[in-house]
Amino acid sequence: MEFMPEEEVKDEKEISEDANSKVYELGYLLVPTIPEEDVPAVYGNLKELVSSLGGVAISDEMPKKIPLAYAMLKVAANVREKFNTAYFGWSKFTMDSDKILELKKKLDLDPKLIRFLLLKTVKENTIAAKRFVRGEMHKRPVMRKNGDSGAVVPINKEEIDKEIDALIAV
Repeated sequence: MEFMPEEEVKDEKEISEDANSKVYELGYLLVPTIPEEDVPAVYGNLKELVSSLGGVAISDEMPKKIPLAYAMLKVAANVREKFNTAYFGWSKFTMDSDKILELKKKLDLDPKLIRFLLLKTVKENTIAAKRFVRGEMHKRPVMRKNGDSGAVVPINKEEIDKEIDALIAV
């Protein structure tokens, strides 16, 4: 018989809870009219809302003020407001799938949220690795290998155009 560490041993109740529990990610835009010193409190209230419904935080990020790609409208108390900036934040958490609709309803009623997106996701980190910027490619001279010697030589665009024209003429 193998010895299992205590943290790996789960009783039947925990196993059934894991079966209903799914991983979600909440991305949100907060109204920019919130004073910057009050943003941590609003952020804490959102985290508290998730945990009050049985959510367990995996990772999250404090909201930061960003410019929006286009103006967004928010109607609150029969007043239509237009925003060009917002505080963007996100949170990844596990929650019982039966509670997620209740969370959505409470978020819909929050006047501090311009918009939010609630997605089912995976626990692993899904942030893409940094890729090279397309502009970097044009900073270096374009090179090709010389067929005979294998040496790298600059590409002559006129020579390439002649080769293309010769292939098309055939």
